[in-house]
Amino acid sequence: MDLSPLRKWEILGPDAEALVQRAITRDARRLSVGQVTYTAVCNETGGMMDDATVYRLGQDNFRFVGGDEYDGIWLKELADRHELKVWVKPSTDQLHNLAVQGPESREILKKIIWTPPTQTSLEDLKWFRFTVGRIRTYDGIPIVVSRTGYTGELGYEIYCKEATRNGMRLWDTVLEAGEPHGLAVIGPSHIRRIEGGILAYGADMELDTNPYEVDMGYEWMVDLEQEADFIGKDALKRIKTEGLSRKLVGVEIGGPGLGSYNDGAMIDYYPVSKDGKEVGQVTSSCYSPRLEKNIGYAMLPIELTEFGTELEVEAATGRQSAVVVRKPFIDPKKDTPKQEVALGAAAEASNVG
Repeated sequence: MDLSPLRKWEILGPDAEALVQRAITRDARRLSVGQVTYTAVCNETGGMMDDATVYRLGQDNFRFVGGDEYDGIWLKELADRHELKVWVKPSTDQLHNLAVQGPESREILKKIIWTPPTQTSLEDLKWFRFTVGRIRTYDGIPIVVSRTGYTGELGYEIYCKEATRNGMRLWDTVLEAGEPHGLAVIGPSHIRRIEGGILAYGADMELDTNPYEVDMGYEWMVDLEQEADFIGKDALKRIKTEGLSRKLVGVEIGGPGLGSYNDGAMIDYYPVSKDGKEVGQVTSSCYSPRLEKNIGYAMLPIELTEFGTELEVEAATGRQSAVVVRKPFIDPKKDTPKQEVALGAAAEASNVG
């Protein structure tokens, strides 16, 4: 999957950590070199401006990867406001990045990625960590490869510089290595990310939602106990104390198969009703061939979020019955992407992917 449309910035300088600390809801000081973190990015009212992944490339060197071009403007504004000694450099056009996801992704990439003895090998790379290496073709294209993804599968994301020169070379090398494994080119896997409990900004979370409403308020995502301040911290403390009036939940929807959409491409949110009164909306939905049912997310009043609550949804197929269920729908403990051993023959027997 081509990830080049993601927006990327390099954050460098003696105050790089201080800037990242203010920009995200996680504790950036705990992020070690070689580690990646997934985080919410909030404004002063606790509303979600974006979600992002942050790489610590060095002690004073971070890579910030988000979905919105405004992220870079905002990072620079924060640096100026607090008089931080830091350089925020846009790198979207200079970096090509792609994802290889699925139960055989490790076996595919082992054939083409070399890592020096001073770096973590691909086999030893843990979830949400990255390593530095080279592609074994085209005179050894330098790369950064991380154990991350948007599918809930075992998977990796690869970055290379000099995108116009090396982007297609990297792409072609991966495709050739994956051919014996049946590797296919896709876009963002809407079905798999819903099955795995992964949210899409612009669909399931917006500026008018906060991390607690979309179930991203667990302690490791929104660290209110850290001494350092971050944008939205006071507002999120208040929200947590006062409690929620609504929340995003999993739903199963009856009726004919709803098919699938690209993220954010549903024609409109599906209205949700209870006893004839509209109470919320389905933000993402699909038909899951694996589960053989329609699944999705719905934003509902907090009093209607108990598992088993029966609802009605005005879907593209007409008015359908629905019920609130637990999410993620598959692999709730995230055991699949955490696999730490080569799958080998086990991949062939896997029902994942």
